Amino acid sequence: MRLENSFEINPLEDKSPLLRALGERIRSLRTGKGIARKELASLAGISERHMANLELGTGNATILMLHQVAHALTCPLAELTGDITTSTPEWLMIRELLENRGDKELHQVWLKLIELLGTEKAPGSRSSRIALIGLRGAGKSTLGRMLADRLKYPFIELSHEIEQTTGCSINEIYSLYGPAAYRRYERRALEETIQLYSEVVIATPGGLVSEAVTYNSLLEHCLTVWLQATPREHMDRVIAQGDFRPMSGSKEAMTDLKLILEGRVAFYSKADVHLDTSQQPVNGTFEALFTKVQGTRQSAHIPP
Repeated sequence: MRLENSFEINPLEDKSPLLRALGERIRSLRTGKGIARKELASLAGISERHMANLELGTGNATILMLHQVAHALTCPLAELTGDITTSTPEWLMIRELLENRGDKELHQVWLKLIELLGTEKAPGSRSSRIALIGLRGAGKSTLGRMLADRLKYPFIELSHEIEQTTGCSINEIYSLYGPAAYRRYERRALEETIQLYSEVVIATPGGLVSEAVTYNSLLEHCLTVWLQATPREHMDRVIAQGDFRPMSGSKEAMTDLKLILEGRVAFYSKADVHLDTSQQPVNGTFEALFTKVQGTRQSAHIPP
């Protein structure tokens, strides 16, 4: 169903703070999941023009329209419209404790929660599973295979595991079943990999970090490495591979790529190891990666 008449636009009025905040949340969720505005509009059943106005905070949407947008983004309507931490007294008390805390304190709390709630008990097993994260074109596949060979570990590329499980390409999964189904397959592939391998190098899809449940599981069970590059390098490497997804047909591909990276940086930065792969030869980059990974593993008392 396409909702064309339920979107009231008055360009003469100043943006409402509420609508502006709503638009910013929608845009942030969309770019974080790597979904183009045109694709989101299609998934939500509204026009691209209305989606643009919604993100700009210049239009007033119905609850039904917001519900459709939330469904397309695979998130609760409450997450779209505001803070879900008002649902129970426990949420409210936790929120009060964390409110106005700095990033360093929040990171320490997060680590303690992982320790308190985590199920991984075997000492050292987290550092024996090494997961590479980052945008497409960062070098996860190339460097991941090299690292697995050096460590004599299996190498798993989650995208390939998903394709083997479903019998479809990633593009076909998105086209036939949508992003929500793809994220479910992604989570299942990660869970199975963690269960099957105590020692492994994993190359993850770039958008995995946008799904909190999946990313928390990755951080809990794996030593994570963020492979960074400039947006131009990401774009050039993807084009060199002949793969234009998800920027295919977009006249603003570079702008979209920068927005996606901007929306994910805070998540990527949670990785244990950071490595910039921009403008470096592969062999030199790999040696830097191996040195950093081994240094982190040794500090955790993991044998090389």
